Amino acid sequence: MKEETKNWLKKAEEDLGTAEDCLKSKRFSASAFFCQQAIEKALKALEIERLGKFDKTHDLYFLGKKLNLPKELVDICEEISEYYVETRYPDTYAVFEETKVSGALKKTRKVIEWTKKNF
Repeated sequence: MKEETKNWLKKAEEDLGTAEDCLKSKRFSASAFFCQQAIEKALKALEIERLGKFDKTHDLYFLGKKLNLPKELVDICEEISEYYVETRYPDTYAVFEETKVSGALKKTRKVIEWTKKNF
């Protein structure tokens, strides 16, 4: 595995841990944001490993399709991709509750685990 890939994957794992910590402390919007970030960095690690470079985008759906993730994971990417904007701006009126975010965290783990197995 390339050193750059390892570095991106490490950051993905850190963001996953931050998402878990935020969920425990009931900072649901922050947890959702770090779920998005964790998936983004894991997918960029996969891009680097497979293609030697990564796309400068936050669009998880685009990355998931480009990397030929299974449909179930592309669907997760599409859902969680929206969190990048929804969690950062108050005028989106998105609501992040414990149930929604704990589900997003499980989905995030699923994408990251698949990514780690498919370098």
